[in-house]
Amino acid sequence: MFAVHLVSFFFSKLQEDPTKKVDRFLYAMRLNDDQLRDISARFQAEMKKGLSAESNDAAAVKMLPTHVRSTPHGSEKGEFLALDLGGSKFKVLQVKVREGTGIRRGGVEMEEKTYPIPKELLIGRATELFDHVSESLKDFLHEKNISLKEKHPLAFTFSFPCEQSSLNQGSLLNWSKNYRVRGLQKKDVVQALRESIDRTGGMDVEVLAMVNDTVATMITCGFDDHNCEVGLIIGTGTNACYMEELRHVDLVEGDEGRMCVNTEWGAFGDDETLDDYITEFDRDVDAASHNPGKQLFEKMVSGKYLGELVRLVVLKMAKLGKLFDGHVSKALRTKGKITTAQVAAMEEYKDGLKNTKDILTELDLDPSQDDCIAVQHVSTIVSFRSSNLVAAGLAAILTRIKENRNLRTLTTTVGVDGTVYKTHPQYPKRLHKVVRHLLPECHVRFVLSDSGSSKGAAVVAAVAQRLASQRRKVDETLAPFRLSQEQLQLVKARMRAGLKAGLKSKMTSGVKMLPSFVYHTPDGTEHGEYLALDLGGTNFRALLVRFKKGLQQNSRLYHKIYTIPLEIMQGTGEELFDHIAQCVSEFLDYMGMKKARLPAGFTFSFPCEQTALDTGTLVTWTKGYKATDCEGHDVVNMLREAIKRHNEFDLDIVALVNDTVGTMMSCAYEDPQCEIGLIAGTGSNVCYMEEMKNIEKIEQKEGKMCINTEWGGLGDDGSLDDIITPYDIEVDQNSINTGKQRFEKMTSGMYLGEIVRQVLLDLTRRRLLFKGHVTETLKTPGIFKTEYVSKIER
Repeated sequence: MFAVHLVSFFFSKLQEDPTKKVDRFLYAMRLNDDQLRDISARFQAEMKKGLSAESNDAAAVKMLPTHVRSTPHGSEKGEFLALDLGGSKFKVLQVKVREGTGIRRGGVEMEEKTYPIPKELLIGRATELFDHVSESLKDFLHEKNISLKEKHPLAFTFSFPCEQSSLNQGSLLNWSKNYRVRGLQKKDVVQALRESIDRTGGMDVEVLAMVNDTVATMITCGFDDHNCEVGLIIGTGTNACYMEELRHVDLVEGDEGRMCVNTEWGAFGDDETLDDYITEFDRDVDAASHNPGKQLFEKMVSGKYLGELVRLVVLKMAKLGKLFDGHVSKALRTKGKITTAQVAAMEEYKDGLKNTKDILTELDLDPSQDDCIAVQHVSTIVSFRSSNLVAAGLAAILTRIKENRNLRTLTTTVGVDGTVYKTHPQYPKRLHKVVRHLLPECHVRFVLSDSGSSKGAAVVAAVAQRLASQRRKVDETLAPFRLSQEQLQLVKARMRAGLKAGLKSKMTSGVKMLPSFVYHTPDGTEHGEYLALDLGGTNFRALLVRFKKGLQQNSRLYHKIYTIPLEIMQGTGEELFDHIAQCVSEFLDYMGMKKARLPAGFTFSFPCEQTALDTGTLVTWTKGYKATDCEGHDVVNMLREAIKRHNEFDLDIVALVNDTVGTMMSCAYEDPQCEIGLIAGTGSNVCYMEEMKNIEKIEQKEGKMCINTEWGGLGDDGSLDDIITPYDIEVDQNSINTGKQRFEKMTSGMYLGEIVRQVLLDLTRRRLLFKGHVTETLKTPGIFKTEYVSKIER
């Protein structure tokens, strides 16, 4: 007896390990890391192809824009009806969304009812199907005592591929999941629903949003986890969506912000992209399906097909004598006899082998222990391949998000739903592990949708409602900045009145109209070397200009820029002009011209009352300057005194000009017809050649003279109060010259960034931006520079 047991023991050792036998037979389904990375790279390429307008028509992965532009941030609220259509049953729900709380804290309440769809409607006409849906909706309203007289916003989860032109409009591309309804393909699904609701009658319903179940899953999870920007379905079908940068979505106008893209990744491989990974069993499943050649990735991955893949593998192994001693039952030959639920049961940790034996016995087979181990291993390989393929696709999406945002690491959340993910005991762990293995630099959290896609659709409608309300309030806030033609004509008339008043000797005007004593623009005979000094902002420039005779001759220009520190700008006048003299000294050293006595022009970009070309009394500081003992003093004389104190060089200062005048003269040197100078920079000003007969302040009445308008003071007398916004008032009150330069504060670079900051601060405090989170940085005056405005608009 002992010898018999010993022989039996050694014989069993000689027999082949059943799992290794399966491994060899299904080697093509066992994907290694390099293969998964290759598949991921192929999917990334397909995503780019689908996003491009040029290649979308030929793309298998359609990358459909959903017009969902925002994930929830907690301020959504309202009561919504929801319809969820995507299988053999559909649901009608009432969803109440309360502001400021998450799902688990009771932020969303739902009442729902499931309605069966008769099989004949799945192959009937679209009008019949949608009439059934709308009649069920009316029944639900009656049953739940929901008023039929009130208007109800409705969200529609429609789990079939649609090409959407807006959030509440979309054309059906094709049916799936056993639906063969006639008369809806290429037509607007939402319009079909509206028409059926009208035919049913007695309801006042507004369809706000139509979303795919994948998008609804992302939104459902995103309501509780604001990092959720990916939605994944692994159930009867499979699909994924994610938030893409709008600048990459060619099929939608605009390039600001993000939009959720429904990848429709089930069609990955329909263009032969995956042919080297598709096995004979995949081809058999595809050939026996109702849509051969389509949805190949879905047929390798989803719950509708996993059981059938296992059956085909087991059948082939049995026919080859590798299982059941070559016995093949009629049941094993029958399509659909092994379900995905049974695959999951066979893989259970404790009872998997027992379940496998029971399932095989039901198929009229007499499995040995090794047969059960082998079939269990087949199930593991088929489902493991599914999770591997999903992980590869998900890795492609996460990589794209990371690269879009130029991040080294990405922290994000994936919202997941679907029967395979929910019911298969090993699937989630395998999927999570492989994703993290493929993308070790990403921190990915997986959140299971705890209440299906209907809630997500309602939240999408709530988000759409919130965004519409936000846009309306933002538009109302910004409306005062949008000046009509009538308002601009009024500003023009007030400016003309200010110009005329400023030219009068006895009238006061915010527009000072300062004579510059520049009587002529260049005529081309100018030549020689001149030094130019330019003070007008946070920098001081020293220039050496060499003119060659004749307008067609190019001048040569050499210059250096020196910073004016804030403490100098706002210190004493003597310190300011000493600093300027020091900068001039360094420049002459640099040019090797310290001993030359050059004629110099002084561009001084502040309002000065001039009595001659080389004298000018500072009227008032602007642009952040407030050096003491300067206003009311001749700035040319102050510079001459500073040069004397420096005692290292000598200059012949022959002209004092405003930067606006300097701009006009510079351009007139190139174009003799130039008679207007305009500055639109840190400050804002304009000058022009005026007929001297109109300048009461000047005795001479013949010829022309350049007038420095100093138009930045328009409005100092209240003439612009009807167009000045609360933000302009705030900027003015926080400035160092309150009540002055009102026009300049509405137009120039020194203030535009600060106006924008004031608007952002207000919108944020009203929870219309940045989820109402006001940072200390945003509260800092001057932190939002005008250059940011330019970059944002670029």
